Amino acid sequence: MSAIKTLKFQLSGGDLLVSTMRNWRIVVSDDATETERYASEEFQKWFNQAALLALPLGTSDENTANNDGQVSISVSDTVDDEEIRITVEKERIHISGGATRGVLYAVYQFLEELVGIRFLTTDHTYIPIVAELTIPCGSYSYKPPFSFRWSYYRENSNEPEFAAKRKVNTVTDAEKLGGKTRQQLINHSFHVLVPYGTYGESHPEYYALVDGKRDTNTHGGGPQLCVTNPEVIEVASETAIQRLADNPNVANISVSQADTAAYCRCEQCEELNEAEGTPMGSQLTFVNTVAERIEKAYPDVKIGTLAYWYTRKPPKTVKPRHNVQIQLCSIECCTLHAIDNLDCEQNQAFCADTNAWGKICNDIWIWNYNTNFRFYDLPFPNLRSIGPNVRYFLQNNAKGVFMQANGNGLTGEFSDLRNYLISHLIWNPHLDDQEVLTEFVHLHYSAAAPAIMEYITFLHDNVEERNLHPRCFPSPEDVGLDAESSQRVFDYFQEALALADNSEVKARVEKASIPVYKAMLVAGGEIAPTRRRNLIAEYIALCKRYGLTHTAEHQVAEAYFEELHKQ
Repeated sequence: MSAIKTLKFQLSGGDLLVSTMRNWRIVVSDDATETERYASEEFQKWFNQAALLALPLGTSDENTANNDGQVSISVSDTVDDEEIRITVEKERIHISGGATRGVLYAVYQFLEELVGIRFLTTDHTYIPIVAELTIPCGSYSYKPPFSFRWSYYRENSNEPEFAAKRKVNTVTDAEKLGGKTRQQLINHSFHVLVPYGTYGESHPEYYALVDGKRDTNTHGGGPQLCVTNPEVIEVASETAIQRLADNPNVANISVSQADTAAYCRCEQCEELNEAEGTPMGSQLTFVNTVAERIEKAYPDVKIGTLAYWYTRKPPKTVKPRHNVQIQLCSIECCTLHAIDNLDCEQNQAFCADTNAWGKICNDIWIWNYNTNFRFYDLPFPNLRSIGPNVRYFLQNNAKGVFMQANGNGLTGEFSDLRNYLISHLIWNPHLDDQEVLTEFVHLHYSAAAPAIMEYITFLHDNVEERNLHPRCFPSPEDVGLDAESSQRVFDYFQEALALADNSEVKARVEKASIPVYKAMLVAGGEIAPTRRRNLIAEYIALCKRYGLTHTAEHQVAEAYFEELHKQ
């Protein structure tokens, strides 16, 4: 178990033998928070299973001399919210962390790194038997570099207890899990700030002028706003201030474009954009003006806006106000290669914009893309770029990372593996991503792991050899799938199924095999009618068995099944 090495430690000499802890107990203070109590219960549950002990749980007792023979779990007032502190001595263990989620994360990190437990999926926790384990005595600590971490999978949002184990801090307000970060995702918000349903009929001039007409299309949270209209500025500011009054615990609010390219081309907006060399000229001027008004009512709240699509390039002279956050979006980037790969021309513009924003803004957040939005259930070769990308964001002083995947669906392509890999790396970007990946595959797929590792290697090598640069809406051809390669990836999973050594492993392999069935259906070339019918039947059965709810960002699985039946 070497893939997870997060804690920084100073050894003090000697080892704690787990076998000597038989008469120990787990304690929390009499006035422990709900998070502390839950953290102690989690320690008891998982440590007892691994160590084959039954350590009792109770409150601190002043009559226990020197606190010997106990594991104490507590909140520390001297560290940041999610910071971890662990002290291991031969006679005692003390686990502490920040006042929100830190104490719970400290327990999970202890269990992972010092005991060897792995929280792999919502229904698979690897628990080694460690009755003879020795833990080096010393002081251990860690502070995560990203304060906002979102591995965007429904496995996390549906199971917040599992998300806490993965240290994803954006999905739940549950007090026992320490709640979530006060930083909200910077997202499309024009439709909230100046709703078209409220103002569209009476004030069409509030909305974008495109091709000489005021836009009325509400797709993607549109229409866009006329951001130089003084009344729009006042309405957006008033709405934002009211929303903050209704949600006093948030640290920021989004003032950001809709998800459409139909931005305003009126004379005033275009004049700003031409002068600044980018449509972000008018957008950021608008955001700054709104931010100035919000600051008067809420001086400590940040105003976030997307640098996305046509606004990704920073303006020539307009700079973000001190209370404005920039969320950089990498939607145009190649997903196969690392963003800072010098040999991938497709990513160079994003790197240039990242550098430019870094010179004028010290409050940068990241929106990165980690799925195929056109085919949630098709092989997607980006497993080699996730780690380097997260490290690139860290090197460029990002404060938080939204790793978007198929968060509105379950059982997407390698969703279990990807969630494990992504959540580890945004917690600790310095981990060896390929070691983390390999560990998951071998623990989760057991005897079938060699065939799955061969599949992963072939999938990525195949795209590299074809000199392809898939983005996040690729076709089967964009990810190197044709009749020959589709059959080959299918065969890897047939081999994995044959190697599966029990029913649980077989089920995990079956779940992971759904994308190779999809590859055969959409890129497998000429297939005999009988075999195609069988493939369709097997594909649909697997999707239903393992809860695949969406086959694309905007397509539910049942609708796609109907299409297949018609074929």
